[in-house]
Amino acid sequence: MNTNRNSPFFYGWVIIAVGIITGMLVYGVRHSFSIFFPEILDEFGWSRGSTALMMSINVFIYGLMAPVAGTLGGRWKPKIMMPAGVILLALAMIGCSFARQLWHFYIFFGVLVPVGTALCAWPIISPALMNWFATKRGLVMGLGQMGGGFSFVYGLMAEYLILRLGWRFAYLALAVILVAVLLPLHHFVFHYHPKSKGLKAYGSEDLESERAVKDRVLSRNWTMPQMLHTYQLWLLVLSYFLFWGISCFLVLSHQIKYAEDAGYSSVFAVSVFALYGVAMLLGQFSGVMSDRIGREKTMFLSSAAALVGLFALIAVRDTSQPWLLYVYAISFGYGAGLFTAIISAGTADIFYGKHFGTASGILLTGMGMGGCVGPWLGGYLYDISGSYDIAFMLCMACIALASVSFWIAAPRNADKLHARLLKHHPEKSLF
Repeated sequence: MNTNRNSPFFYGWVIIAVGIITGMLVYGVRHSFSIFFPEILDEFGWSRGSTALMMSINVFIYGLMAPVAGTLGGRWKPKIMMPAGVILLALAMIGCSFARQLWHFYIFFGVLVPVGTALCAWPIISPALMNWFATKRGLVMGLGQMGGGFSFVYGLMAEYLILRLGWRFAYLALAVILVAVLLPLHHFVFHYHPKSKGLKAYGSEDLESERAVKDRVLSRNWTMPQMLHTYQLWLLVLSYFLFWGISCFLVLSHQIKYAEDAGYSSVFAVSVFALYGVAMLLGQFSGVMSDRIGREKTMFLSSAAALVGLFALIAVRDTSQPWLLYVYAISFGYGAGLFTAIISAGTADIFYGKHFGTASGILLTGMGMGGCVGPWLGGYLYDISGSYDIAFMLCMACIALASVSFWIAAPRNADKLHARLLKHHPEKSLF
């Protein structure tokens, strides 16, 4: 086998590109919720809490399905799973276009969309990237998750389709785009493991060197019981629960309606939403800095940026200071993007091995548990107080706690943790 690691045409970079395109289109369905949210509210007149609950259900179900999909991805054929997920996701979007009752949205958007998402997106893409790249994981995970950032920019297309076709036909059009692009891409281009292309992982030769051991790029070969009994795993889960599950999904679900309440047009609000996505892309790409300065220090920068963004958002009261929304979008987006790269790379530092897909899925379950609360809670707090201030301040506290949780999990000490594993289970050798 040949790694072709010095060639710009190493196929692993193609897998990253597939991950980016998949993330943009698949997560664009979920992240465009806040764009469809005002349209649905205007047509049906439901409360914000009960309407936002469909987003809470979505993230919760996704969190439950993620570890299942991650486990199945390593046992079944992703080339079958991923197209099945795309088809289910498209059918769910078609269902949303015909929805007339709130429970219709709970079923189609809340349940079926996340099941399809889990089967064809990050729970499969993440372990695939780890299979293709044995080194430079901070960079690779940051690049691979850029599709999530592009998904917010993709929201501009959703807004355009809504303005031209109405929100129901917009769902139909997005479903057609999803199927037309991803079905051939997943069937003909995507490969879960480099062995299927007669290749080895990028940097796999270095795994036998002393430097690679010191750089913590080797498989830890955790068993499931060992992994589940580490407090590090659950602190990482808690960090994802607080940062993305509660904070990000609460804010993202309501940010466009919040801007409209302040007097801004829907087009301007969506443009801020897109700017958030661009900043998130920069944050994800900046994940490479964690390979140099450490995961924990980079996490501190991520949290600080997100907090600055939320301070700016809370300060928005009318249309007299639009720069506050720009500060919010850039700072909060950058912090959120940087977090997604760091949490994945930090998890890989500690738990990479044959169960890494499951570990990544468990983290997404933590996110899903938080996401089950965040969007609904934001709407509920608004319904009872007439303001989002309490909700946004709660998000700030959650972000600070997420940073502390990650710091205690300490990916920097992955070698020491694995040394203790080897001491008690010497058969779990690195080689």
